Amino acid sequence: MQSITYSEIRQLLDQGKLTCVELTRDHLAIIEKKKHLNAFLSVYADDALHQAKVVDQKIKNGKAGKLAGLVVGLKDLLCYKDHPLQGGSKILDGYISPYNATAVQRLLDEDAIIIGRQNCDEFGMGSSNENSAFGPTLNDLDNSRVPGGSSGGSAVAVQTGMCQVSLGSDTGGSVRQPSAFCGLIGLKPTYSRISRFGLAAYASSFDCIGIFSKHVEDIALVLEVIAGADDQDSTVSRNEVENYSEELDQPKNKKFSIAYMRDTVENNVLQPEIKKAIENKIDQLKTAGHTVEAIDFPLNEYVLPTYYILATAEASSNLSRFDGVRYGYRSENTTDLTSLYKKTRSEGFGKEVQRRILLGTFVLSSNYYDAYYSKAQKVRRLIRNEIKRIFEKYDFILMPTTPSTAFKLGEHSENPVEMYLADLFSVQANVAGIPAISLPCGSDNQGLPIGLQVLANDFEERNLLAFSKTMLEMRC
Repeated sequence: MQSITYSEIRQLLDQGKLTCVELTRDHLAIIEKKKHLNAFLSVYADDALHQAKVVDQKIKNGKAGKLAGLVVGLKDLLCYKDHPLQGGSKILDGYISPYNATAVQRLLDEDAIIIGRQNCDEFGMGSSNENSAFGPTLNDLDNSRVPGGSSGGSAVAVQTGMCQVSLGSDTGGSVRQPSAFCGLIGLKPTYSRISRFGLAAYASSFDCIGIFSKHVEDIALVLEVIAGADDQDSTVSRNEVENYSEELDQPKNKKFSIAYMRDTVENNVLQPEIKKAIENKIDQLKTAGHTVEAIDFPLNEYVLPTYYILATAEASSNLSRFDGVRYGYRSENTTDLTSLYKKTRSEGFGKEVQRRILLGTFVLSSNYYDAYYSKAQKVRRLIRNEIKRIFEKYDFILMPTTPSTAFKLGEHSENPVEMYLADLFSVQANVAGIPAISLPCGSDNQGLPIGLQVLANDFEERNLLAFSKTMLEMRC
């Protein structure tokens, strides 16, 4: 069932040609067969099958929700009531969530089936899924390569058919980058489009819940369900949620103005096959009658450092709550309260999380606050203003999703700067707060997927998804 859209699955369910129980068992069988990939940290087989039986009865009674029978996996940063939440970290050993994240609750309200929690880089900090306390997730296309991060388990689960859709989080590209490495579609919506209530925080002004699927139609429907106002999140937008799933088909004669950033396509770090794939897509768009123009973005060199200054600062603040006092892991080698804090956090957090907490604490310190943090906030505003200026003339911006295709396990583990450069093209949407999507666009010489990224203006998800469907209809 993994190659067909949810709407096609739903049709089979409504016709009685398939049951939710059968569907769930199919996914569970794939999870068991592919367990060596380490995509799932917990599989909720009994809960999922129970929910499947309930939904089957609702379908028979004609009272099923919009997502009845949709099998969904959750990144291990999203709260699911009475189930574990660890953020890929030892620091939350034994923690059971007492409530549902708003996005999760909205899935359940429409009769989706939650099948398990998925492996990820610790607290979303990583670009390869190698920073998980539970070991790396492997890319199913080549088990010697990473699936991307931080939502690597969520990507591999959809890649292999362990679930139809996954919810991940995207702070600097953590949905789009794994989508590119695994040949999937990955959406990061506008910041505040989806409530963050129940999403374990990494960098609160960047964090977004994102969606993985093989089909634009599935992403549009799930976004339609989980987006919108929420009294539990003061930062969420109250803008109307559009009918994304019903407005995917653009008129054939509709033409768009598209910009591509010259210094991303002509960047020396860009893998040649990715550059060629993007140039071919640009030619296809021009042939189809769209206006495609190269633009210069003079602030590009500041995007990545701005992101890492601000994101690490927010991480330092957010992760201070994990101290071993109230819940989670607590070191046994302590003598007083100070040693409890120090040893619990030293033993409970992995090296990359420790590194980012230290960096964030440094830029927030009284001696460096103005030099780094305050200045980065001002640069972030300049970047957003410049992006908004581009959208005054153009409908979309075209970029690579990643500088390379999926790299080898361990290839960048010893050099954090090399790993951070994997986010070179994806952090821009998070810094600016705009929606972005990664689309599969052919393969490199080794058969590894290439990702193409499309960025749109604030709350333009409807047009972004419709344009993405048009793009996918053009062969790369």
